[in-house]
Amino acid sequence: MSKPPLVLLHGVGLDHTMWEPVTALLADRFTVITPDLPGHGARPPLAGTVTLGDLADGVAAAIPARSHLVGFSLGALVAQHLALHRPELARTLASVSSVCRRTPHERAAVQARLDAAKRDFAASAAASLERWYADTDVPADLVSRTGATLLANDVTSFLGCYRVFATADAELGPHLGRITRPSLAVTGEDDPGSTPEMTRRLASALPSCRAVVIPGARHMLPLQRPEAFARALTTFIGESAHV
Repeated sequence: MSKPPLVLLHGVGLDHTMWEPVTALLADRFTVITPDLPGHGARPPLAGTVTLGDLADGVAAAIPARSHLVGFSLGALVAQHLALHRPELARTLASVSSVCRRTPHERAAVQARLDAAKRDFAASAAASLERWYADTDVPADLVSRTGATLLANDVTSFLGCYRVFATADAELGPHLGRITRPSLAVTGEDDPGSTPEMTRRLASALPSCRAVVIPGARHMLPLQRPEAFARALTTFIGESAHV
């Protein structure tokens, strides 16, 4: 029997390599697919105005029907868009370190980070690493690899995609109740941006969603706590496998 497809969508400024620790834990049970989002990794930079629909349309062809769809950060917003507009692609939906219906204060904070990236991209990348990894036990080589991936971005393309990350939760928010696939919202207890409150907010907005908060984890949950993340995901999928 073929293994069910599991699609992992990375975050803004990153690429498919962020999933390597998780893929190693899941490849025996799933056909793991880790596409790069448009404008990321080996894909060409994006020019002009970028929309959430552009990112979703640009990755949809890589997703088999009835996949277990998993998105991290910006990838979570892309996964939610696909579950909403291309429901045939999603058997289940997992949103990892996802934002949801930002408050005015939360929206101002992410806008400030976007403005900082426009002024000094390298300093913004360094600040991201600090925000994601400070006081964690993630090996230094993995932190360095994340930094190298960030700095390899075309700046204009990154800013276009980051603007989507900063604003698309408002676009999705009024429509989350139409996503009927079994869903998981999971984040780290110490994530300062995609907070546990946001995860509970998302779980309340989706009709069939559970919230899981991983103790002691920050934003890069799949890299910092891959075993705990894989356990939460496989438990969720196992309990939803009848759908």
